[in-house]
Amino acid sequence: MSWLHNRHLAAAAKEAGVETPLDYAIFQDHGYKGLYGGLGNKDIHAHKGLKKSQKILDHMGSTELAANLFRATQTEEKLRRDQVQGKAQANKTHFEVGKKVRDTIKDLGGTMPENLPKPDNSIQQIESAKKKLTKNTSKEPD
Repeated sequence: MSWLHNRHLAAAAKEAGVETPLDYAIFQDHGYKGLYGGLGNKDIHAHKGLKKSQKILDHMGSTELAANLFRATQTEEKLRRDQVQGKAQANKTHFEVGKKVRDTIKDLGGTMPENLPKPDNSIQQIESAKKKLTKNTSKEPD
């Protein structure tokens, strides 16, 4: 999920009253709980076997990333469209949007996000390999 979408979601959440970093962490957790059938950030971290320093979004395959991106974009739009006010209402909205995305995956017969395989490589590992490859190719003689 791109940093830009997260920034837009954070801005919409702030307008709704989600102000401190702790408020935002709680807000994000509500979105995860809706999408992941009650699993919050810490639960997903443990389920994926990630270290504390590793970010969940960096260890998702394309299907899981797409579900999270859809959750984020739809939550942002709903917060703005419905002019949601207050942390509690923003959290509830994020949970409900996450749950709707989950319900849609279920209706389509898809695999629930928490049951999707963790990709072999994280985003950072792929980016690092890409940089090395680019660096090595630029050193080759003509």
